Amino acid sequence: MAPLNVLMVGTGEYTTGFVGGGASGSDKKVGVVGLTLFDLRRRGKVGKLSMVGTSGTKYPAIREHLQKNISGVYNGLDTSFESYPSDETSRDPESYKAAIDALSPGDAITIFTPDTTHYPIALYAIQRKIHVLITKPATKLLEHHQHLLEESRKHGVFVYIEHHKRYDPAYSDARAKAKTLGDFNYFYSYMSQPKFQLETFKAWAGKDSDISYYLNSHHVDICESMVPGYKPVRVTANGSKGTAEKLGCAAGTEDTISLLVNWVNRTDPNKQATGVYTASWTAPQKAGVHSNQYFHYMASDGEIRIDQAKRGYDVASDAAGQMQWFNPFYMRYAPDENGDFNGQTGYGYISFEKFVDAVNAVNDKSSTLDDLDRKGLPTLKNTLATAAILEGGRRSLDEGKPITIREEGGIWSLS
Repeated sequence: MAPLNVLMVGTGEYTTGFVGGGASGSDKKVGVVGLTLFDLRRRGKVGKLSMVGTSGTKYPAIREHLQKNISGVYNGLDTSFESYPSDETSRDPESYKAAIDALSPGDAITIFTPDTTHYPIALYAIQRKIHVLITKPATKLLEHHQHLLEESRKHGVFVYIEHHKRYDPAYSDARAKAKTLGDFNYFYSYMSQPKFQLETFKAWAGKDSDISYYLNSHHVDICESMVPGYKPVRVTANGSKGTAEKLGCAAGTEDTISLLVNWVNRTDPNKQATGVYTASWTAPQKAGVHSNQYFHYMASDGEIRIDQAKRGYDVASDAAGQMQWFNPFYMRYAPDENGDFNGQTGYGYISFEKFVDAVNAVNDKSSTLDDLDRKGLPTLKNTLATAAILEGGRRSLDEGKPITIREEGGIWSLS
């Protein structure tokens, strides 16, 4: 079977590490998507690679960036790709259509674009029998999430939501241990990024999406995957404001958003639980970590606490002028002893490899879409509660009231 051809939709920080004319200042200086797929091509798991953005004039600088920071670091790792639109095109927001049209049924795309664009891009690909990986959140609207699920089944393609925290070794182990601790009772999580990230995000922050969609999506999904016997029935959201606006974001942009979610046991409604999920993108510039991320899970027979900001690995340097805690478990950028990329065990990399392997299994008919749902992968079907909570939280903020979540016969709704 020929290696999988993949189109990368979106050319920004997460795909290439290229932001504002140079390497990102975050922990993704050479990106995640592109580097991972270039290495998977080296390993023979993917074939032809292409990339599409809204502006073609960026490509010469992106290619130079990739050549210097990936090929020049990892033994000449091939970073070639076909690009859309042309290098002479200053802007074409519809260019993804031509790029998808150049694919064949059974090929795949990855979507790392502003949240409001996920649905139309994914739908266009699905209807042409192209498999799809979407960054979280899959869509902003629950209705769109469910429509993509319906269309993916109709056209027989796999749609995977890139919830990479599921593959964090501590989080993955905690999900397994939670099954032995009795009935779900309480979940609290916090996740943040420093204020400078709003320089990268201010084109869409507070306009096309918010910090809850961007970061709370991680822990809401982790919680959903830990408690399959429970479903959310109500969400109430609260947000703080002031800092993001001063940094140039749209008026009304929330700095920090907390979601309070009521969960109910699917078979015994007398068993209820509470989830509190908080996310912020106005954390201090020199907190020592790019992302604080931790949670506390409590059940009837035990509890779990995880702090994945400080992992027993700290570095102090005069250049940084502070102590810093790094996360090589996410993306390991140090080369191996031969000079090749050595990050195949990072959970950022594993997430993409899981998608590629699943697509190949569907294409060679060794697995069905139902099989992949049963494996607990972050599929559209397995992330419906997360979609309901995230949109419900946004509506709660906008409408100033709790939002009721209903599920009947596998169909979810909000009111």
